[in-house]
Amino acid sequence: MELVVEQILVYAIVILLIVVVVFIYLRKQKRESNIVDAKIVQAKLDGLYEPVSLHPVIDINHCIKSGACIVACPEKDILGIRNGKATTINASHCIGHGACFHACPTEAITLCIGTEKRGVDLPHVSQTFETNVPGVYIAGELGGMGLIKNAVVQGQQAVENIVKVFKKNHIADFDLIIIGAGPAGISASLTAKKNGLKFLTLEQDTLGGTVFTFPRSKIVMTSAMDLPLFGKVKLLETSKTELLDLWINVLAKNEISIKENSKVEAIQSENGIFKVTTLNNEHFTSKHILLTIGRRGTPRKLGAPGESLEKVAYRLLEPEDIKGKKILVVGGGDSAVESALLLADQNVVTLSYRSELFNRLKVKNNQKITEAIANGLIDMQFNTTVGLIEKNSVTLVHGITAERQTIANDLVFIFAGGELPTQFLQKIGIQITKKFGDALLKHN
Repeated sequence: MELVVEQILVYAIVILLIVVVVFIYLRKQKRESNIVDAKIVQAKLDGLYEPVSLHPVIDINHCIKSGACIVACPEKDILGIRNGKATTINASHCIGHGACFHACPTEAITLCIGTEKRGVDLPHVSQTFETNVPGVYIAGELGGMGLIKNAVVQGQQAVENIVKVFKKNHIADFDLIIIGAGPAGISASLTAKKNGLKFLTLEQDTLGGTVFTFPRSKIVMTSAMDLPLFGKVKLLETSKTELLDLWINVLAKNEISIKENSKVEAIQSENGIFKVTTLNNEHFTSKHILLTIGRRGTPRKLGAPGESLEKVAYRLLEPEDIKGKKILVVGGGDSAVESALLLADQNVVTLSYRSELFNRLKVKNNQKITEAIANGLIDMQFNTTVGLIEKNSVTLVHGITAERQTIANDLVFIFAGGELPTQFLQKIGIQITKKFGDALLKHN
């Protein structure tokens, strides 16, 4: 009888321990879920909840709460666990690493572009990166994949697909003309060299494309990648200068030259051959075309009187060389804020933004600009637009009152984003569609 009582007591203790453990686990899960809920509420208030580019979409029916996606994501608070399932938090901060996609053990994540509310214009591209115009291919940022590693992979794959269908018996100057010398274009150039193609790479500005427009001290976040004719590149954190130096050395080692300052004005097709014309009135012909230009390659202008003055620029290259100037920075995104912060140490900086508050900044940038404004390092002008730019001044127009304010000024830096080169693509004949949450990368 005593043995039975002891067994019952042991069972009771075991059951009690299980109940306690389950209770503690559930309470911990609930607490963590509440934290994520609070972050989502804050993200919505800050305007950071809705994605603006490539982003993960989670199938909750397949999610097992492994947390692998959260650990794999190089950014912070993009993903979290709520009610036992993964969910997005600050989706607008996602830059399409794809690490979460590959890390998920149950393949519950799909990478999508656009949302039901916010569409994103993308050119029509097949799985081989060929557009609806036979012989014209697109890789990298223009096709929706802006991350450096993804762009490098796509540039390589696009050329490899061209090689598969390539026929040598043509009369064009080149087998392939690559337009754009950013990450995708550089990778494509190296792959073309590797495969023995006769090719030409044109760049409207300078080597590096969009990366070159980053301020010198900006850190470029990337992950390990395979660069054709070089091998594994393990730069998890690097400066713009270091990355450009790597590309310059790799291209030089393989005797590849980029034709810079050659903006392509038109691409025409005739009898299976493409004629490429630049703004410098140069003409080249090619059997194939690969577009690796960026979505922000053409800066969006304000349309303000005086915007054509020499003191107006759309990128900041050497902020440390600018001292003692009265500067106006226009824009409310990360590029505008980062530039204003870099210039504020040695100059008098005014930051003009047309909205009432910042709604799409990275967390650290938001913290830094808030502190800088509070400490008087930057004169923040919300709800303003540029009405007039003159040699020694600028005039801001306040959106609510329409009041005009003229301030002394030496330099103007405009970061109003860029425009998809829609007209350029349409002249070639490339179809453009608006994506509302379409999957760009999903498990088969």
